[in-house]
Amino acid sequence: MAEERLQKILARAGIASRRKAEEYILAGRVTVNGQVVTRLGTKADPERDDIRVDGRRIKLPSRYVYLALYKPRNCLTTVRDPLGRPTVMDFVRDIKERIFPVGRLDYHSEGLLLMTNDGDFAARLISPSTKIERTYLVKVNGLLTPEQEEEFRRGVPLFGRRTGPAKLRLVRRARNPWYEVTITETRQNQIRLMFLHFGRLVEKLRRVRIGFLSLGKLKPGQYRFLTPAEVERFRKLLGLTPVAGARSA
Repeated sequence: MAEERLQKILARAGIASRRKAEEYILAGRVTVNGQVVTRLGTKADPERDDIRVDGRRIKLPSRYVYLALYKPRNCLTTVRDPLGRPTVMDFVRDIKERIFPVGRLDYHSEGLLLMTNDGDFAARLISPSTKIERTYLVKVNGLLTPEQEEEFRRGVPLFGRRTGPAKLRLVRRARNPWYEVTITETRQNQIRLMFLHFGRLVEKLRRVRIGFLSLGKLKPGQYRFLTPAEVERFRKLLGLTPVAGARSA
């Protein structure tokens, strides 16, 4: 196999995103054939070289796994939590492959979450450049005015930077209404903060769609494997080459 940049190898192995992998390298946590590597741009051969992170040897997956999980409320979107709180990994314990969540849903949110061991797939999916739409159903503690709805769609300032255009549709008019929100950004707590900009608190937030993939009939805590056709459709959207041997139901 041809040599590749270390951060790309770590991402492909599902260790971390490329950006996070760069942090690992700069922190001296990565070794190649017993030598600590701290220079970004260093290349290695994942089949020939002994590459380790924190002393643990990494290997590229022999086959890729892609699944859709209905993340319940009150659990963390992370592989492990030092405080022992529930994580999304509690719902996929029967999966033998080393998978990880793609992107995030905050502790109090629920809905569709993709999980995989394909680092390139994950990195592309969460990259702002791909502009994959994500759709949410959101219950808030009060209606927005028509003027506020238009401002919401245009984008609101968050921490000195305006959010990108959003789609907003009132789906249930009530004292505590439900809105459908579609965005392409993945900034932390973005939807909650966008409503807070108008003095509205989010009471419930459920992600129901990522790109073409919907939550479907999944119940909280349930998952299903993506079909080969769904995997290839995503990979085409993300500009990735077809993959062979992906695990499916």
